[in-house]
Amino acid sequence: MLEDKKKKLLLILIITFSVLGISMSFYFYQVFYSPNVLTRTEQPQAFRIPSNANYKFVSNKLFEEELINDAVSFAFVAKVLDYQELVKPGLYTIQPNMTNLELVRLLRSGNQTPVRITFNNVRTKQDLAEKITSNLEISEAQFLDLIQDSVNIRKFGFEEETIMSMFIPNTYEVWWNTSAEALFDRMYREYQNFWTENRKAKAEAKGLSPTEVSTLASIVQAESQKADERPRIAGVYLNRLRLNMPLQADPTLVFAMGDFSIKRVLNVHKETDSPYNTYRYTGLPPGPINLPDISALDAVLNAEDHKYLYFCAKEDFSGYHAFATNLAQHNANARRYQAALNAAKIF
Repeated sequence: MLEDKKKKLLLILIITFSVLGISMSFYFYQVFYSPNVLTRTEQPQAFRIPSNANYKFVSNKLFEEELINDAVSFAFVAKVLDYQELVKPGLYTIQPNMTNLELVRLLRSGNQTPVRITFNNVRTKQDLAEKITSNLEISEAQFLDLIQDSVNIRKFGFEEETIMSMFIPNTYEVWWNTSAEALFDRMYREYQNFWTENRKAKAEAKGLSPTEVSTLASIVQAESQKADERPRIAGVYLNRLRLNMPLQADPTLVFAMGDFSIKRVLNVHKETDSPYNTYRYTGLPPGPINLPDISALDAVLNAEDHKYLYFCAKEDFSGYHAFATNLAQHNANARRYQAALNAAKIF
């Protein structure tokens, strides 16, 4: 009788532990392999982990942003995989219906999604700082501090007036948590990649350094948004440089005044005492007056060979220009344009 009771008790214990084992196994399977991420959406979500963030910040943010449904199960898997000690900053793309295991492995791996930075139509260092950092963790102020730091600038072989020429407007992929210093290094590599031996040879043939090409290209760009016309305008300015004639470029006066709302340059503006006043001083100004795009840079390198010394906006406001080889012809073109300005009440 006692033996039968023992057997019955043993059987109950075996069944109990089997049920518990199966239950625990099912629970652990659920914790690791059941979807716990973005179960209410079909769209991937970007998740940013700031530099110096700890596990508690990550866990709270995941739950607060409703990226995970069960914070407890996520915390268990994170503990098992030692993620709590291996938090890596960056931007991660979280896919719908990921499991805890998949999410922890992604965040633990540091396998970030790169972000794109694009900067164009830039006039000033402030403009550049704002645009280049708009998708990054670093602030506009952090980048601006570096681009205004003479010690940092000279490490790359530039001066305060020429540093803008290091930045070639384009779209680049970088990590979201890239530091300001690392971003500078990356932009310098892109600058070096742009200035191939072929481009350097073309610049040298025109008697220009790469930074001088950038300075002239910035003027060409400010003069015309028509890419097909830029090589001709570049040719005019190169002709003037060869003859030691003042460039007399209106956009340099606008830059010197610091008032980009000026639509019509007047004689009073030409009296401005600034090294950027190309009516008063011959040669190129100290540096670029904007960030010239690749079209403008290549326009200078591939400038047309012609005898034009003057150009003036066409009176039809098409954005194109009338070119002249002598002052009389240019004055006639200018009178037509000025009459059109007056008629349009642009003063």
